[in-house]
Parts: sequence; structure tokens; C-alpha cells
Amino acid sequence: MAFPEQRPRRLRRSAALRRLVRETRVEPGDLIYPLFCVSGRGVREPVVSMPGVERLSVDQLALEAKEIQSLGLAAVILFGIPDRKDDLGSGAYDPDGIVQQAIRAIKEAVPDLVVIADVCLCEYTDHGHCGVYDGVHVNNDATLPLLARTALASAQAGADIVAPSDMMDGRVAAIRRALDHEGQTDTAILSYAAKYASAFYGPFRDAAESAPSSGDRRGYQMDPANAREALSEIATDLEEGADMIMVKPALPYLDVIHAARAAVRTPLFAYQVSGEYSMVRAAAERGWIDEERAIEESLTAIRRAGADRVITYFAKQFAHRFRG
Repeated sequence: MAFPEQRPRRLRRSAALRRLVRETRVEPGDLIYPLFCVSGRGVREPVVSMPGVERLSVDQLALEAKEIQSLGLAAVILFGIPDRKDDLGSGAYDPDGIVQQAIRAIKEAVPDLVVIADVCLCEYTDHGHCGVYDGVHVNNDATLPLLARTALASAQAGADIVAPSDMMDGRVAAIRRALDHEGQTDTAILSYAAKYASAFYGPFRDAAESAPSSGDRRGYQMDPANAREALSEIATDLEEGADMIMVKPALPYLDVIHAARAAVRTPLFAYQVSGEYSMVRAAAERGWIDEERAIEESLTAIRRAGADRVITYFAKQFAHRFRG
């Protein structure tokens, strides 16, 4: 029997050859690190459901930012846990709110580090929903001015990018108008354009203390069964003024990332969410998988699907290993 002329294994027989022909690469500069901000000083509070992740006070965030820059990571994205919550989430748009304090501290410590401010009300409301809530429904249009105020407060504090994650209709246009009206024309918008009502957010809601006290978010976040709808959401947000778009979560929605990459030329981000992170950590702690290989493989898959940048809680761990 004649041997085949094509032998793909020729290019797999050594690590050097595999690197030579590798199609998709992941580097620290492709990754964005999420940070949870709390009040106080010297606070480094572990998140039980996310081993290795901590809630940090503002002074600790400044120290963390220096390490993040030294590792070559692309950016940080900030989430705040206020001391006080109310029905309208006023801590989100307080000029001296916890995220606004964190932005100023990070920019003072590391001026060149790109800072993204998540824009949502769920961490700041006493009911845990992403907008104005009457006990049954979230009022879309009444929420838009509050989101715009939140984005503006973060931009004025020094955020380079604001990232609305609430999934209210029309929020990108409302934010763009507010930013431009107040002279923040250079502040970019990264829209969570395709954010699904996912079961993989559980550990984040623990970390951010943002679980709804009643009901759920399926009335405004996307149905996991829908892919074509994601392209419609993305097109709408770009028309309203988004500079970049995001798919969230990442691994369960690689097909959506791939379709989005084919549909648009704008920068495309994906969020490897808390549940994705915690599953890998839990399995690795039990010796069921090789953690480092699982991290690299999952990030490679997200990049291979078409994401330009990945938000991931593994960013620091990956960067340390990447740099040896």
C-alpha cells in the first residue's frame, strides 16, 4: 500500500515546528483583566466561588494596576461594590462613587494603562436588576438617563472606555449623546451587544453582590437559543455609536463570536465569564484536568473563533506563565 503524499504529522513532530505553523496565538496583550472595587484601605477580600479572585480597595487597585501593566495586559475593566444600595442605583453615577475613585487612582498610578468602566446598575440597586424596577418589570426608557449619567461620571473620572452591559434598548445612543454633549467625545464605547441570559454568571453575582432579589434577567438579556438575533443587536449598537462590540459569555457562544467576526470589521471582544473560570479552577483543584493547558486551550479557542481581545479572570495567571 502506497504511503500518502500528504503527511500532516510532519509539521507536528516537535514543539518548534508546531510553533512555526500555529495559526492562532494568544499573548498577554490580547487579554483584559476584570477588577472588583470596594471601599476601605488594605482590603483584599477573596471571592469564595472564584478562587484566586479578590475584591480590592482603591489603594490595592493602584498597586494591582502597576503589576498588570508590567505583565503587558491590554487593559482592566472595573466593577464596583458600593457600601450602600438603593432602588435607583445612585452609587453608579455618583462622581465620587467607588468605580470613579478607582479610575482616578489607577490613572494616577499608571497613566498609560487602558481603563474600561463597566456601565450597569445591578451592583448598585437594592433589587439587583440592571435598571429601574417596579417589582415586576425593568423600565427600559426610564433606565437610559441613569446609564448615561453612569457612563459620563466614569468618563469624567478618566476612563478611556465605557462598557454598557445592561442590555437596555437604545442605551448606546443615550450614552453617546451624553458623552458628546459634555465634551467627552474621545471616550470610546465598548458595547456588550450580545449578552446572553446565561447560567454561567453565578460566581460573578457572588463577587459583585448583584443577584436579583426577585425575578430574573431573561426579559432583557438574550435568549441562549438565538444566534441571528445577536447580529441584529450588534448592528443596532454600531448604528447607535458603539466603537467596539462584545459577546458574553465566550466558550458557549463561539459560533456567535465567529458569526460576528464575519459580519463586522469593528474590534470584537469576548468575555470568558466567571462560571467558565470557576469550572476550570474547580476541576483543576480536583486533579481532573491540567489547569494551565485548559486555560491556554480555552483562550486559544476564543481567539480562533474571531475575538480580537478576551476579558478573562485568567489574564494575570496566563501572563505570568507566558513570560516564564
